[in-house]
Amino acid sequence: MRIVLAEDSALLREGLVRLLEEAGHEVTAAVGTAPDLVAAVRADPPDLVITDVRMPPTGTDDGLRAACALRADRPGLRVLVLSAYVERSYARELFATGTGGVGYLLKDRVADLATLEDAIGRLAQGGTVVDPEVVAQLLVHAPVSPLERLSAREKEVLGLIAQGLSNQAVGAALYLSAGAVEKHVSSIFSKLDLPVDEGTNRRVQAVLAYLQDAARHPGGPTAAV
Repeated sequence: MRIVLAEDSALLREGLVRLLEEAGHEVTAAVGTAPDLVAAVRADPPDLVITDVRMPPTGTDDGLRAACALRADRPGLRVLVLSAYVERSYARELFATGTGGVGYLLKDRVADLATLEDAIGRLAQGGTVVDPEVVAQLLVHAPVSPLERLSAREKEVLGLIAQGLSNQAVGAALYLSAGAVEKHVSSIFSKLDLPVDEGTNRRVQAVLAYLQDAARHPGGPTAAV
């Protein structure tokens, strides 16, 4: 894949460039600020953007806001947020299109190149990749939440879907047959009022339900931004 990398730490940036190129990817630009990220993507659109959240010029959520803006301009652009922080509101916006190709991983949970390569591969296929810790911090239960319609098992299944697992992988994790997983997934879609629509990805929309619920309740658990 052709990748634009945005990371303000020069040491980490150069290390990631080396790893990505060794894996066969083309890093078309490696930048250290959010404005440079936007400029690089607009000058030569890549297949994938990998960005941190905290970037210059303000050192807060500039990288993630830039990714949201680029994704809005180019819905087919794959975006992988690779950060030490969870930023609630803009994470929700990033996933809001429901078309897939978006991921959010925590740096300290990406143990090796294989983990990063797996995430890139899923995004290339239009899937989503969400770190379980990100899901845990964004998920807030509320009495009126549509998530309350789900059974405990369905919530388990949806949690694994949110991590980017296929039905087969969900079945292996929960010791369920393929047929049982399909029934749970179908029930989740029904209870979350996600009709069949060729223009949207219902698995992504189900993950979005997590993020929407968290955004409606800002008093829930979240990391510092």
